[in-house]
Amino acid sequence: MKNIAVFCGSSEGNDEKIINESYALGKTFAEKNITLVYGAAKIGIMGKVAQGVIDNNGETIGVIPHFLKTKEIVHTELTELIVTDNMHDRKVIMYDKSDGFIIIPGGFGTMDEFFEITTWGQLGLHTKPIGILNTNGYYDALIMQCKMMVSRGFLKQENLDAVVVDTTIDGLLEKMNNYKPLPAPQWLNKERL
Repeated sequence: MKNIAVFCGSSEGNDEKIINESYALGKTFAEKNITLVYGAAKIGIMGKVAQGVIDNNGETIGVIPHFLKTKEIVHTELTELIVTDNMHDRKVIMYDKSDGFIIIPGGFGTMDEFFEITTWGQLGLHTKPIGILNTNGYYDALIMQCKMMVSRGFLKQENLDAVVVDTTIDGLLEKMNNYKPLPAPQWLNKERL
């Protein structure tokens, strides 16, 4: 994987371990020559990941819609900045520019990005790995909710298994590098009547 999109918060939150791990993720990207694709902000967890890349001479691609340029405060040291017309175009460009996706702590926006890109995978629209970096148990409840979806018959186990989870950066990247995509759902191959 040469380019990885990171979906995360534009706020820092209040957990020092999460803040430090976000910077460490960016540093690891730089060390492994992985280009960061992200939401272009210099604030919040987003900014920490980007700064970790930039401080260690890595490459960054920031993608942001016009209306957020002032609200999220665009990072001025990015390798490349792409400004879009809207949020949907932002997600499509981040998808196109990425070989995989990592979710780290964030709020509703992060959940929106995670569930959309995961749904695209479930529908067979892509076969790129999706990873959750579960720093300090942040996503324990989300993982439990996903298991509940499986147990209640709303999600197939194989679709949940397609999302890789780890509590360490190196462990997650290793799982993503060894990721074997699911075959396209059979119903997508059937002709519509």
